[in-house]
Amino acid sequence: MSDPSGINRESYDAIVAEWDAVRTRLAAAEARILEIVLADVTKGAPVLDLGCGTGRPIAEHLAARGLAVTGVDQSPRMLALARARLPEAVWLEARIEDFVPRGPFTAVVAWDSLFHVPRAHHAGIFGRVRAALMRGARFALTVGGSDPSGAGCAQPGFTDTMFGQTFFYDSHPPEAATALLVAAGFAIVHAEFLSLPTSGRDKGRYTIVAAAS
Repeated sequence: MSDPSGINRESYDAIVAEWDAVRTRLAAAEARILEIVLADVTKGAPVLDLGCGTGRPIAEHLAARGLAVTGVDQSPRMLALARARLPEAVWLEARIEDFVPRGPFTAVVAWDSLFHVPRAHHAGIFGRVRAALMRGARFALTVGGSDPSGAGCAQPGFTDTMFGQTFFYDSHPPEAATALLVAAGFAIVHAEFLSLPTSGRDKGRYTIVAAAS
């Protein structure tokens, strides 16, 4: 697959209305994880939302807490809605695998976005996020709950559909993602399965909160 990011950009551009209609509020688990991330973050502090989409609900929640939000997404149509929704925030169009954060930030969130990026880029993303975080600041992310294409697969990743559009997915399994975070200079604060993998198409969903050490 020559350009999985291009597939996702075009597909998210095509489903903005549908996505915005269903992604309206934080789930209870998401709110709980964000409380862990933001436990020591004070009003006005700079925070980064990697893969911000329409700005709802993650960036919207961060802004409601009085934080200075920077959102990054590669979908121009998603970002247009985010800018209209939260004009006081900073919105940047970029692929996560290319983006270099200009910190320091007091928290970074990459919620349901990294598993759209080929796993070969994840270690580099973790390193750049660590470099942009103050010591002790926290990074919350989700990864797949299992290896999506089998250990040792020459071409990891797969495609699936949502709202009639094709999307690319890839992820290190939880143990590998955790090891990469530690190698990048993080200490794991919290980790849990949000959903377990099944024997079918659902690869599961795992969240990690890591502190810059």
